[in-house]
Amino acid sequence: MLIADDQALVRTGFQMIIDAQPDMEVVAAVADGVQAVEHARRLRPDVCLLDIRMPRLDGLEATRILAGEGVEDPMRVVIVTTFDLDEYVYGALRSGACGFLLKDSGPTLLLEAVRAAAVGDALVSPSITVRLLAHLSQPRQGQARQPEEPLTDRELDVVRLVARGRTNQEVAAELFVSLSTVKTHIGSIMMKLRARNRVEIAAWAWESGIVR
Repeated sequence: MLIADDQALVRTGFQMIIDAQPDMEVVAAVADGVQAVEHARRLRPDVCLLDIRMPRLDGLEATRILAGEGVEDPMRVVIVTTFDLDEYVYGALRSGACGFLLKDSGPTLLLEAVRAAAVGDALVSPSITVRLLAHLSQPRQGQARQPEEPLTDRELDVVRLVARGRTNQEVAAELFVSLSTVKTHIGSIMMKLRARNRVEIAAWAWESGIVR
């Protein structure tokens, strides 16, 4: 894990939580985006926890450098911020971040987000998923990128639930299908939308007007 936050108290708190886990270790804790990029490139951590507002280089630009479109071997970035409707959050998610949490989400959700990112999944704070995406991505029919091939009705059902912040287990329960079926649908959706993670699927749903 790499932690980047300009508040020493936050860095220390996150490091204590993460280092207390038997399967996690903080390899670097830095105070700005420039250091975050430098250390991430050198150490190649499994997951980077980045604040949005940092000196020298903000979390948005650091995310784009580490995980943005066109980046070879992109890293897994989780945004952790005080601002639940920060104007930069949507840009950070579209720049490649695979999770977004509020700093007051608590240790359990923080660890869940880290573990989800480590296996290529994504987690956005459930309390703000819909509000965040609705606020920062007003439906703009005709402007969202078109899928390489049409999504099936069932895939659209999955997209709508993902856009509302449902986990794979919750999607399976609501659609009365198996977890493996949901994962298959997710894989097909990502391929058709050229999406790298669930966050991009959700963003596409809001942009295309499929979810309001």
